[in-house]
Amino acid sequence: MDARALRIATYNVEWFHELFDDKGRLLDTNAWSGRHNVTRAEQIAGLITVFRAMDADGILVVEAPDVSRHRNGAVALATFAREAGIRAREVCLGFANDTQQEIMLLFDPDVIRARHAPSDLGAPRFDQSFRIDLDVDATEDVVTFSKPPLEMRLDTPLGVMRMIGVHVKSKAPHGARNADQAMKLAIANRRKQLAQCIWLRQRVLAHLDEGEPLILLGDLNDGPGLDVFEDLFGRSGIEIVMGWGEEPERALFDPNAARALERRIIAAPTTARFYIASEGRYISALLDYIMVSPDLRPMARRWRVWHPFEDPDCWENEGLRDALLAASDHFPVTLDLVAEG
Repeated sequence: MDARALRIATYNVEWFHELFDDKGRLLDTNAWSGRHNVTRAEQIAGLITVFRAMDADGILVVEAPDVSRHRNGAVALATFAREAGIRAREVCLGFANDTQQEIMLLFDPDVIRARHAPSDLGAPRFDQSFRIDLDVDATEDVVTFSKPPLEMRLDTPLGVMRMIGVHVKSKAPHGARNADQAMKLAIANRRKQLAQCIWLRQRVLAHLDEGEPLILLGDLNDGPGLDVFEDLFGRSGIEIVMGWGEEPERALFDPNAARALERRIIAAPTTARFYIASEGRYISALLDYIMVSPDLRPMARRWRVWHPFEDPDCWENEGLRDALLAASDHFPVTLDLVAEG
């Protein structure tokens, strides 16, 4: 029997919007990019190499070029796809935001049809607000997304499925005048991030209850043991979104997240690498995920983190290794779905 296959990716591209002018044209120059010690030309070349190597049918671009009154990030991203010569050349955009970091899906229209399709099931739409009391201060929080998740319907060779692209982020305690204020702000920001994850979880459950195959992917800026507030709140955002510890038929699955949650002492895979100037060193973290619903799990053949130091094929391919390091401080994650017949 013939196999039907689909490759899905998520990729957080640091400072992507700085590579385009207001008309969406690439700024392929030797001026510095937003990345440290990387020119725009070097970052563009790196990104082209990485996107070509992934050769994915659908790529969730986190921190995609911005949409504003004077700029159209969807046009910019389509321009990049055309210049790169990749199959994933059409763009699906959801609710735009004002952070210069959009969430968009690049997809191959010969394989996938994708459209923004926020449903009215369960929790409020992601461009609205969510009310919740996390039982930390006995007050109700009204939560919004600065980067509303991109909720889509996909028609694929494997059938119709739902996809939610996310960029959940807890802000640093800016404006704090002393350590006590910094701690209070940090806790408040962390509380908001967990509330957003609960919001996401309610939306996930609504799709699962409807029997809809679901992929949730993107940068959740969270994982077990990543900060000092996990003991205060009891669970990480990843555990909440996945439904970790709940009935298997209501839980999402990502093997990298599962490994980190099951064995927190041993080294887990990582998807991002940041330079800490004050310490003169790099740190790595697992922040990017592709989670699938139980009905998609039997089709999932391989999750791959394209990490230049952890994936042997990326390490041995010097051109790809250098491209990954120049392109972003995150590395892409891909998932291959395969169905027989």
